[in-house]
Amino acid sequence: MRKLHVDVFVAGAGPAGSAFALNLAPFQKVLMIEAQPQASLRIGESLPAAAGRLLADMCLYEDFLQEPHQPTHLHVSSWGDASLVEQDAMRNLDGHGWYLDRHRFDTWLQDVAQQRGAGLLKQTRLQSFQPAQDYPRHWDIQLDVQGKPLQVHAKMLIDASGRKSLLAKRQGIARKALDKLVCSWTVGRDHGHSQNHNAAASSLIIAEAGGWWYTSSLPGGGRMIAFYTDADLPEATACSQQAGLLQRAASNTQLSAHLQESGFTPGSHHGYCAAHSALLDQVAGPNWLAVGDAALSFDPLSSQGMFNALYTGLAAAEAVSHYDDAAQAAYVAELASIQNAYLNHLKVWYQQEQRWADQIFWQRRHST
Repeated sequence: MRKLHVDVFVAGAGPAGSAFALNLAPFQKVLMIEAQPQASLRIGESLPAAAGRLLADMCLYEDFLQEPHQPTHLHVSSWGDASLVEQDAMRNLDGHGWYLDRHRFDTWLQDVAQQRGAGLLKQTRLQSFQPAQDYPRHWDIQLDVQGKPLQVHAKMLIDASGRKSLLAKRQGIARKALDKLVCSWTVGRDHGHSQNHNAAASSLIIAEAGGWWYTSSLPGGGRMIAFYTDADLPEATACSQQAGLLQRAASNTQLSAHLQESGFTPGSHHGYCAAHSALLDQVAGPNWLAVGDAALSFDPLSSQGMFNALYTGLAAAEAVSHYDDAAQAAYVAELASIQNAYLNHLKVWYQQEQRWADQIFWQRRHST
């Protein structure tokens, strides 16, 4: 059986794994694996303005601006009362954020990582891994690469497997879900861009009795609609299919008016996925680190999931570049700081909405 020797093995090639790899690959031998043959359709489509600084730190900013992602200039919300409140990007010192073509963005990050020297094996599954018997603090990894076995010997493991936290869980490390939030989403087309530029460059968040809505335009005239509620509530069952989601969207006066203004027509893409906050009991250990959603998963209300993926990928690469106990401790402390700030902010955001204090969805968020 073939045996490949690398410095760092990365389980996952999403934004967090790719960000890690593209930052470390010029200095160490990095191998990423991805189960799918290509990046799949995802709904994490927004990148906040502050991410521009991260992209600049990774020497990606100028190239990123050449990609066909759409600037976002206006955020509108109905949260806490029925009025619509506008927040213009001009008030942000970092400027505007972006609506991403996620497939293109993920593929671009993978390509940059490979250009900088990282290896990427697609359609590859992790079979097992264990400490190497002949090298202290090293790992032996068994892969299935398109049906063929491959052994990998690595000094360091990076868990970039998203909400699965694959490497951490296989080491017996618990992943704690802090709530039951799920998302039902659909993607369609806008046909009102030329008539209404503001609708094409804006996002909308609307709270309602059973949860909350989010919609935004996408590059190329697309639009996504998402409804967030708890998995065990009747609203989740009713909206788990596209027809139910669209029916509920049509019953929301503010949302339906926005969609009509945008000229929205639904397409065939629909999904239903986990969106809860979750964290690992342990984000690092002897010769391994977790990054992105594998370490800490964000409620989409925070709009910080993509930023966290890029940031933790960069921070982990810096830690691994001179890896020792102090570097690991600093990384762990940084993620603990991020976790505490996120949870405090999330509590404040949800407690701002008190109109439906008798509804289970909101009671759960007001009691934490």
